[in-house]
Amino acid sequence: MNQRTRIKICGLTRTEDVQAAVDAGADALGFVFYGASPRHVAPEAAARLIARVPPFIATVGLFVNASVSEVVDTVAQAPVSLLQFHGDETPQQCAALAEAVNRPFIRAFRVKPETTAADLLQYESECRAASGLFAGLLLDTYVDAYGGAGKVFDWSVIPKEFAPRVVLSGGLSVQNAAGAIARVCPFAVDISSGVEQAKGIKDAGKIRDFIAAVRQADSTRQTGARPSGPIEEKTR
Repeated sequence: MNQRTRIKICGLTRTEDVQAAVDAGADALGFVFYGASPRHVAPEAAARLIARVPPFIATVGLFVNASVSEVVDTVAQAPVSLLQFHGDETPQQCAALAEAVNRPFIRAFRVKPETTAADLLQYESECRAASGLFAGLLLDTYVDAYGGAGKVFDWSVIPKEFAPRVVLSGGLSVQNAAGAIARVCPFAVDISSGVEQAKGIKDAGKIRDFIAAVRQADSTRQTGARPSGPIEEKTR
């Protein structure tokens, strides 16, 4: 089956970075509405960025332990097309937040060293049962702080039958993109720090190179050839 891996560039804060991601062919753009994050963007600023996004590119709002009123007020100003919950929200809380603004949502699952394949499948089942607005899980590496830490987790925990509907995140880069696609075969990949020159400031060249690496990996997978670049970064 031919599959094009979808690509989300997250943590966008500047007009030029949004344009760079659009020009490079990103499928989704992420905006962080978590005040403690160095990539935080205010709703009114995000609204100006979203206004520059052409049709058929998803805009994603990332929230961490936000209240219903916070989500409602933010989406009223910055009309993202998809929500991403990255805190301690239960599936039921995610459902209530999504229903308050009538948006589909993805739920971040922070993978720990002891996480099992059964844990992932069980949590996905709970989220799906909680709401018809649930769109899928994003897998990231567990760290003490909320949000991404630019670290890779052990990809082998991801069940083969689960991978085609998961968003893979956590420590992705140009160097390990081919390995991620070849080994995991995810539906989508999500990158932030791996395409930055500083926190919250993207690098247009790194964005282009990452998206090109993913597209090349897709092509390699479809032809059955072995990737010519690094297969993967050491996972942990």
